[in-house]
Amino acid sequence: MTTNGLEIRLAARPEGWPTPETFEFAEVDVPEPAEGQVLVRNLVMSVDPYMRGRMSAAKSYVAPFEVGKALDGGALGEVVTSRAEGLAPGDVVVHGLGWRSHAVVDARHALKVDPQAAPLNANLGVLGMVGLTAYAGLVEMAAQKEGDVVFVSGAAGAVGAIVGQLAKLRGASRVIGSAGSADKVRYLTEELGFDAAFNYKDGPVHDQLKAAAPDGIDVYFDNVGGEHLEAAISVLNDFGRIAECGMISQYNNTEPQPGPRNMPMIVQKRLSLRGFIVTDNLHLRDRFVEEVGGWLREGRIHYTETVYDGLRKAPEAFLGMLRGENTGKTLVKIAD
Repeated sequence: MTTNGLEIRLAARPEGWPTPETFEFAEVDVPEPAEGQVLVRNLVMSVDPYMRGRMSAAKSYVAPFEVGKALDGGALGEVVTSRAEGLAPGDVVVHGLGWRSHAVVDARHALKVDPQAAPLNANLGVLGMVGLTAYAGLVEMAAQKEGDVVFVSGAAGAVGAIVGQLAKLRGASRVIGSAGSADKVRYLTEELGFDAAFNYKDGPVHDQLKAAAPDGIDVYFDNVGGEHLEAAISVLNDFGRIAECGMISQYNNTEPQPGPRNMPMIVQKRLSLRGFIVTDNLHLRDRFVEEVGGWLREGRIHYTETVYDGLRKAPEAFLGMLRGENTGKTLVKIAD
């Protein structure tokens, strides 16, 4: 086994948009696991919008990354050495120590997956935290029910693409998505089964949403914030529900952005708005895996991945994801 590894560290906290200089590469010795741990050779890792928030020192729901230390995030890899019961060399596990070629992981934080049950990458996407985020937001936070009209922003991204398909499978009467290019709009309607989609760069979001939902919407799954949130509040029907998953349009702002100008409508329409974090909803995992895993096996859920090849491509993958260059889940292939 190789004794040399590679990790990617936070070189400096970004002001505004991160740049390649935000990251630094470090060659390190591959560590040995202690009792109760496993050494994992990472095969693929995830980059996700929430990581931008962790690059700031501001207090949040998860600790910030430390300058000069390796970043982390979802990853999937093969156990090389095990000093833990229940895990053996050759097992494939999902864990939270990406951004490096090798990771020493506490066994309690390593989830063993069946390589035959689904494509391995799906465990970081549709069957992983991404899929659970979509499921929890739609089912628990927004309480989507049959007949609802559902609007999803950032709909061609990792979470949004799953939200729209789940809404249709759960009986939504109409599903509308926004995306940032004509190709992504076609992807939503022609491949994922959205009833309507629009390019938010083509004109005011409110006008395009109103045209796509002349009878209003009942559920808004928010991945973008800003103008999208303001438009959704205007178009939501009475007693509409908003699941606040993310606000990627504001993550790189250096000054606070004014909130929606139509906040009084929340009272007038008796709207419900709930922010959520996926880790607060792990109690839904078994039901999620059963339902969504079944639809996946039946071919009723489709997904796309944007994959970068090589660990050194991880910063490029992350920055591309923030710019919206990805379709579906953004992954970095680290090893075969």
